[in-house]
Amino acid sequence: MTSPIIITGVGKRIGYALAKHFLAQGQQVIGTYRSHYASIDELNALGATLYPCDFYDDTQVRSLIDELAKLPQIRAIIHNASDWLPDPVLTKNEPFKSATFAPSQVLQRMMQVHVSVPYQLNLALEAQLRAAAGDEIGGSDVIHITDYVAEKGSQKHIAYAASKAALHNMTLSFAAKFAPEVKVNSIAPAMILFNAGDDAAYQQKTLAKALLPKEAGNEEIIDLVEYLLNSRYVSGRCHNVDGGRHLK
Repeated sequence: MTSPIIITGVGKRIGYALAKHFLAQGQQVIGTYRSHYASIDELNALGATLYPCDFYDDTQVRSLIDELAKLPQIRAIIHNASDWLPDPVLTKNEPFKSATFAPSQVLQRMMQVHVSVPYQLNLALEAQLRAAAGDEIGGSDVIHITDYVAEKGSQKHIAYAASKAALHNMTLSFAAKFAPEVKVNSIAPAMILFNAGDDAAYQQKTLAKALLPKEAGNEEIIDLVEYLLNSRYVSGRCHNVDGGRHLK
């Protein structure tokens, strides 16, 4: 039995696609999810080991870490779980109009799911990652899924962008800390997949932001993850998947 790959946030989109990809290869996959979708039942039927865990609940996070720490070895951790809370709308008469959370809460929640939980998991599972690598240099991996806005910023999702930037900064620190057995990299996607409710106008506006105006699809991320897992000389880097947006 191969050492497992842990993927957080496997319920949909990139996490779901990655889990299916590795299961199809016969790889042992351990996934986490917050909400139960039909995809969870599918992944379970395909042989994945799945843990429900709300990353905003410290008790649940601690229980998850305790379970994963029982593993003797871990081939890779892919930190994909994410949330996308907008910043509170500031107006003259209603300071937090239409805001579910106050500004401090938005920032805290974004930092919790994108920074605190990956930080805790990486520290707690260092020995298992090193054990899977054995004596092979760069034999195990940690991959942080960040975002294009980590470098560019965002006017409506300031807290989100800041938390993704912090996640990439952790890539640098953990790459140095875990070397040479474990490689640590980040992947920064821009628009990968449209949502079902995205209308034609929104799609056209979004595609126009890139030099390559197309929907990338999950395969772009899957291929990059495979490259990083197979590489033995790439660590501490951010790999942008953004269609050349920075040149527009």
